[in-house]
Amino acid sequence: MGLFKNFDFERLKSGLAKTRDKIINSITESISGKASIDEKTLDEIEEILISSDIGFSTVEKIIKDSRIKLKSDKGCSDLNIIKALKNELNSILDFGNSQSDKLDDIAKFKPYVILIIGINGAGKTTTIGKLAYNFKNAGLKVCVGAADTFRAAANEQLDIWAKRAGVEIVQKGRGSDPSSVAYDVINNAITNNIDVVIIDTAGRLHNKSNLMEELSKIKRVIKRLLPYAPNETLLIIDGNTGQNALVQVDEFSRVIDLTGLVITKLDGTAKGGVIFQICQKQKIPVKYIGVGEKIDDLQEFDAKQFVNAIFNN
Repeated sequence: MGLFKNFDFERLKSGLAKTRDKIINSITESISGKASIDEKTLDEIEEILISSDIGFSTVEKIIKDSRIKLKSDKGCSDLNIIKALKNELNSILDFGNSQSDKLDDIAKFKPYVILIIGINGAGKTTTIGKLAYNFKNAGLKVCVGAADTFRAAANEQLDIWAKRAGVEIVQKGRGSDPSSVAYDVINNAITNNIDVVIIDTAGRLHNKSNLMEELSKIKRVIKRLLPYAPNETLLIIDGNTGQNALVQVDEFSRVIDLTGLVITKLDGTAKGGVIFQICQKQKIPVKYIGVGEKIDDLQEFDAKQFVNAIFNN
């Protein structure tokens, strides 16, 4: 069991119902009643997968590998094609997702610093509140830093979530230097024996050079106080955005080293397949997923269970 101890498979399965319907149920309907899988059927399956936001290159690999496996599998029943697909999707996510040593890392690197980035509207503020809540529930002392000082009401929104989570917040007025907020929250964490620091950053700057400059400055300030930090840099992605999610990962990864992704709003989305495309292309692990609006609806990502939920088993 993960650090948060709040994994709910039924909630995950329910949230991925539309994604499951778009992928698995569509494939099942396509091959239902067929004695064997032929090239025409594989072409139909390929179209279904491409339309489900899994992405062309990912689908190409799945279909290519499935053809090889199915040629050596006499009978090629619907169970076999679904099994082959499930194996391929599992293999795509099978890297860097283990969080079993997170408590050890937090104890070793105290304060443990998490930098949060992402565009406005992706669920950045709510994710920070939910992360803070879960870390606190794990028995850790948490503080958040409101370094998104450009967006109107950003501080107020984060302050509301910090209160809901029952954690401390460090903030300054709108228009303040974000790196000064980062400095203050790290200083406060060192002074007050904080275990986990979560720092918000601006979600919208008018060009990429400004974004890189701002994030780089924040990181430099953090490293002056804690040479090992930030321990994690997490990009928040809205699970409903499909292909746009991949674009965001591409853009942010050009300006900052990402250690993980948080996929929000997966409850009720038909575009959950984009996770496979992102992981296939960028090799950046998904760390957490949001399956609802409640404060405890952020779960640690379990690759195997995510695939199981899509396949409804």
